[in-house]
Amino acid sequence: MTTIDQHHVTHGGTLDPEGNSTLNPVGDDEKTWGWFAIFNIWANDVQSLFGYSLVASLFISFGVGGWTAFAALIFAGLFVMWMVNLSGAAGEKYGIPYPVFARASLGTQGAKLPAILRATVAVFWYGVQVYFASTALALLIRSITGAGGGAEFLGLTGIDWMSFVIVWAFHIVIFWRGMNWVETFLNIAGPFVYLVMIGLVIVLWQRSDGQLLSATATIFANPEGTFATEFKGFVAIVGTMVAYFAAVMINFSDFSRYAKDKPTMILGNLAGLPFNMILFSALALLTTGGAAVVFGEEIINPTEIVERTDSVLLGVIAAITFFAATVGINLVANFIPAVNGIANLSPEKISFRKAGLITSLFALVIGGFWNSFISQFGISGFVNTLGATLAPIFGIMIVDYYWHRKQELNEDDLYNMEGGIYHYDNGWNGAAVKAFALAAIFSVATVWVPWFAFLSGYNWVIGAILGGLVYHGMAKGQIQA
Repeated sequence: MTTIDQHHVTHGGTLDPEGNSTLNPVGDDEKTWGWFAIFNIWANDVQSLFGYSLVASLFISFGVGGWTAFAALIFAGLFVMWMVNLSGAAGEKYGIPYPVFARASLGTQGAKLPAILRATVAVFWYGVQVYFASTALALLIRSITGAGGGAEFLGLTGIDWMSFVIVWAFHIVIFWRGMNWVETFLNIAGPFVYLVMIGLVIVLWQRSDGQLLSATATIFANPEGTFATEFKGFVAIVGTMVAYFAAVMINFSDFSRYAKDKPTMILGNLAGLPFNMILFSALALLTTGGAAVVFGEEIINPTEIVERTDSVLLGVIAAITFFAATVGINLVANFIPAVNGIANLSPEKISFRKAGLITSLFALVIGGFWNSFISQFGISGFVNTLGATLAPIFGIMIVDYYWHRKQELNEDDLYNMEGGIYHYDNGWNGAAVKAFALAAIFSVATVWVPWFAFLSGYNWVIGAILGGLVYHGMAKGQIQA
């Protein structure tokens, strides 16, 4: 009897057609992720080049003192931890991924809408992150060989294209081997990045002649700050960090389904979110302070800091680190949700590997053309719009699962695409779709309507609350036990 069949016997779930293991409940012997694996999901999610620049900028750009910024980061970590514990509980309990969990509230067919929206965002950023990871490999090759530029094609040199193809193929090798390889890579990449960041702080400490701490204290100081400005900055930083983690909050059941048990998931999230926020933010702050002393300016881009050190050894180590960090966040935030979302479109035909290949083909096009064409088209507005539409889905799923269903799902009906309590009206839950549409209008308005621009940092939280409340009002009395 296979692992999936064993889980089917234990939990009474009906498998997707032709036994598509991508979306089927994972078996007990597949639930092997301990708290450290969950911890490293968040370590890798934080440790991207964008994440570093974002955290470093918070201490400079929001006009608040360092302690206020740290308090906001810790609060944001605790808030996100609470949210992912909510969204991940069903995945841990039933072993189901996000697209299947969404069937309970939106219907067996309606769940395809949020799944494909999440997958679209993920596929786009997956391709972009493959490109950025390839720049780290190109830096490594140039650091070792001393090779220069050369002729360009679509904005990339021969070394750039070779690096891009290697990184693209590397992702395929990892996912082709399955989720165990994904877990292993995350467990290695997370601690390794921290070791190198600590090493960079030590180098800057030495070159600053011991003035690193005093420079950091200067960044912490904010003599002109008032309670009003500090509170406003605190709220803004919390909103920024919640938006940063928004996508993973929605589909966290894609990962929690592999957790050994609920206490393991909760411990991993507790260690992974507040702790990573504190450690990573502290290292980013110390690095920024050290760079201010050594180079005379506050630099928030770690690659620029490394380049200015003029150290081949540090350049090689940093290139490997940036590569590991970028691949890590790509697997967590982009690849897994893209694969599950694509597989959910046609579970009987699209397997994990096939969905992974589809994702990779899109990444090849998006990443290959990013530098020369796509980045010039203002794509961010399109992607932010899709991201904003996902906020109400979180509220709808949480209200449905906790408030209406009291954390009890019928696993048979989750996989019954022709009938059952989650089939609703031809597979669509009208109340959830209407609530989604109404709340999404607000979320999207914060992206495009100038009048709502001041809410853009909080659109996700407000959109989720609106989605949940509107759904509760429309769905009362229609939910079946």
